[in-house]
Order: sequence, then C-alpha cells, then structure tokens
Amino acid sequence: MEKSEGLDEYFWNSLLADIEKLRFEAGIHSRIFGIYRKLSKIFPYAIYYEIDFQNVYVIAVLPMKSSPEKTLTKLKNRI
Repeated sequence: MEKSEGLDEYFWNSLLADIEKLRFEAGIHSRIFGIYRKLSKIFPYAIYYEIDFQNVYVIAVLPMKSSPEKTLTKLKNRI
C-alpha cells in the first residue's frame, strides 16, 4: 500500500496543532491513569500531559489502538 504524498507532514502538523491548543485548553480534559488525556482531533492518537502553575508538559503521544496495559506501561516509564 502506497501512502499518500504529504500525509506524514499532515499528521505531524495536525498533532502539533492539537498540542499547541493545550495552551488554552490544559486542564479541561479527563484524567486517564491519573494523567490528563486530550484526543487528537483528526488521527486516532491521545496526547497525555500534566500541568503545573504555568506550564504544560506533554508526557506522551500514543496511538489509541494500543491496549490499555501497553499504554499504562509506556506512561509509567515516562513519569
């Protein structure tokens, strides 16, 4: 299967736009595994993040197709 030209750039630009929106949306998302999770608007990915007084820390961007156990393991290794 041949991938569409420019799809990888579109993927990254979409995820970066979702992450950039955290400047305004941080803290409004549900917590999963004790970490905030924002779902990507276009692709089946989740952005896991934490916040403190003025900063947003992206912990991971993971595919939604992974098993919950795999996701939890990856998140534990990054915190």
